[in-house]
Amino acid sequence: MIAFPSLASLRQKAIAVLSVMLGLFVFYTSFNGPFESLVQRALFVMTIAALAVLMHPLWHGTRLRWLGILIDTAIVAMVTVSGCYIISNYETIMTDLPWAGPLDMIMAFGTLASVLELARRTSNWVFPMIVALAVAYAFLGYLIPGQFGHRGFDSAYLSEIIFLSDRGLWGMLVNVASTTLAAFVLFGAILLHTGAGETFFDLSARLGGSRPGGAAKIATFASGFFGAINGSTVANVATTGNFTIPLMKRLKYPPAYAGAVEAIASTGGQLAPPIMGTAAFVMAELVGVNYWSIALAGVLPALLFYLGIYSTVHVIARRQGFRPVTADDLPDWRGAMNFTRLAPIAAALGGLGFGVLNGNSVELTACYGMLAMLAAVLVARIANGENPREVISIILRALEAGGKGVVIVGILLVGAQVFVAMINLTGFGVAVTSAVLAIGQGNIWLIAALMAVVCLIAGMGLPTSAAYVMVAAVFAPALIQQGIDPLVVHMFVLYYAALSVITPPVCLGVFVAATIAQAPWLKVAVETLRLGATAYALPMLFLAYPGMLGGGGTEGILLAALSGIVFAVSIAHLLGGARLPWGGASRLLWALPAGLALLGPWWSAAAAALVLAALVVIARRQLDQSPQVAAV
Repeated sequence: MIAFPSLASLRQKAIAVLSVMLGLFVFYTSFNGPFESLVQRALFVMTIAALAVLMHPLWHGTRLRWLGILIDTAIVAMVTVSGCYIISNYETIMTDLPWAGPLDMIMAFGTLASVLELARRTSNWVFPMIVALAVAYAFLGYLIPGQFGHRGFDSAYLSEIIFLSDRGLWGMLVNVASTTLAAFVLFGAILLHTGAGETFFDLSARLGGSRPGGAAKIATFASGFFGAINGSTVANVATTGNFTIPLMKRLKYPPAYAGAVEAIASTGGQLAPPIMGTAAFVMAELVGVNYWSIALAGVLPALLFYLGIYSTVHVIARRQGFRPVTADDLPDWRGAMNFTRLAPIAAALGGLGFGVLNGNSVELTACYGMLAMLAAVLVARIANGENPREVISIILRALEAGGKGVVIVGILLVGAQVFVAMINLTGFGVAVTSAVLAIGQGNIWLIAALMAVVCLIAGMGLPTSAAYVMVAAVFAPALIQQGIDPLVVHMFVLYYAALSVITPPVCLGVFVAATIAQAPWLKVAVETLRLGATAYALPMLFLAYPGMLGGGGTEGILLAALSGIVFAVSIAHLLGGARLPWGGASRLLWALPAGLALLGPWWSAAAAALVLAALVVIARRQLDQSPQVAAV
C-alpha cells in the first residue's frame, strides 16, 4: 500500500524548499546586483508572503482549519497576483504614474490587508493596528479639527500611493529588506549554522564563567555575541536564556535576577554592530549615510551598554557572594578554538574585510563573507573526515534558516513602509513636531526627555526595526529641527525604541525571560530596569558628547569614552549596592563621579575618574574586611 505524506509533512517540505530558494535569491542578487527596483521588491514580497503563510498557518490544529486554508490560499493568491501585476507594468508605473482604477484599488487594499494579517501572525496585533490607523487617518483626517487635521484623500489616490508607486508596499524600506538587510540576515544564519554559535557560547563561558557571578557574566557575553548576529531581543532570550537562566538558578541566583540578566543582555544585542536589530540598514537609508558609518557609530555606545551590565552584575556578585561556575561546567579551550570551528569565522571576517577595502556595496561585501565562509566550511570539515554530503546538508540548512529569518523582518518593513508613506502624505509628523517644539519651548533637554518617553511607549509590543521606523518617522524631526545631527537623533530614537521591549508594562523580552526563570514578570522587570539603568541614560549622552557616535575628532571620542566609562561604572556601583564604610547613606557618593562625568569639560571627566577610582579602592577594602553575604 502506498503511503502518502501528510499535509503537515508537505508543508514543512514546502517551507524548506521556499526558504532555500529565498536564500539563493538573496545570494544571487547580492553577488550580481538587484533586479529593477519594483521587480526586486515585488519578487521579494511575493516570496516572503508565501513563506509567512506556510510558517504561520491560520487556525492550525483547530476545527476551523478548513476556513484557515481558504483564507491562507486567498492571501497567497492576492499577493502573488499583485506582485506579478507590478512586475509586468513596472515601466509604466515608474514613468507614467498611472491613475488607479477599480482593479488597482482592490489589489492595493487587498494586498495591504494580507500583509497586515501576516504581520499579526509573525509578531502581534499591535503593529498592524497602528498601520491600519495610519491608513484610516489618511482617509478621515478631514474630520479632525486643529493642526492634526488635513484635507483627506480618496481611495483612488491612496491606491496610487500604496500600490502604484515606490512609496508604499514596494517602497524604500522594502528595498532595504530585500537587499542589504536580507544579505546580512543570511550571512548571520550561515555563520551560526557553521559552528559559530557553539564557539560564541564557549568563548562566553571561558571569558566570564570563572569570575564572581560567572553564570550572569556568561549570559552577558553570550547574549551580546548572539544578539549582534540575530538582532532580536525575544529570540535571543529564548535561545541563550534556555541555557543561562537555568545555570544561574542552579548556582542559587534568585530567579527574578537570573531572568533580568538575560533580558537586559539580550536587549543590548539589538544595539550592537553589525546588524543592530536590523535597524542599521534602515537607518542608513533614512539618514542618507553609508551603512559602515552607522555600524562604526554604534560601537562605543554598545561597549558602554555592556560595560554597564557587566559592572552591575560584578558588583552584585561580589556583594551577594555569587560563586563562579565550576571548572566542570566550563568548556575546554581546545574545543572552542579548534580549526573546524574557527575557520568559518576567520574566513567570514576575511571576506567582509576584502569587500570593505575593495569599496564594494554592503550586500556584495556580505556576499564575499558568505562565499569565504562556505569555502572554509567545506575545506575544514572534509579535512576533518566528515562526509561531503553532510557538509552540503549543513549549508542547505543554513540557507533555509536565512530564508526563514528574512520573513518576519521583511513583512514588518513592508507594513512599516506603508505607515511612513501615510505619515509623510498627511503631514502628521510635522504636526507632532510642532506640538513637541511648542511644549519644549526650545529646551533641547526637555524635548529629548519628551521624545524618550514617547518612544518607549510607542515602541511597546513592537519588534525593534518596526518600532524604530515608526518613532523615527514621527518624532525624529523635532530634535533635528533643533540643529542636532540627524545621525545622533536617529541613534537616540533607535535606543529608546529598542529599550521599549524591556520597559513595563508591555515588555515582551521580560515576559519570555520570566517564563523561563519561572518568576513573576514584574519582579523580573524591576531587576531588568536596575541592571539596565546605564542603557536608559546612554542616548542622552549622545546629545551631550558628539564623540559618543564618532563626532568631534579623536579628542571628542576620547572625552566621550572616558566620561561614558566613568558614568557606566559609577551607576553600576550605585544601583548594584556597593558598600562604603560611612553608613547606608554614603552609597549616594557613587552619584558624585557620575555627575562630574556629565559636565562636559576634560577637567570634570578627569576629576570624575579620580573620584571613582578612590571610591572603588575604598569599597573593595570595605568588602574584603567584612564577611560576604551568602548567596540566596
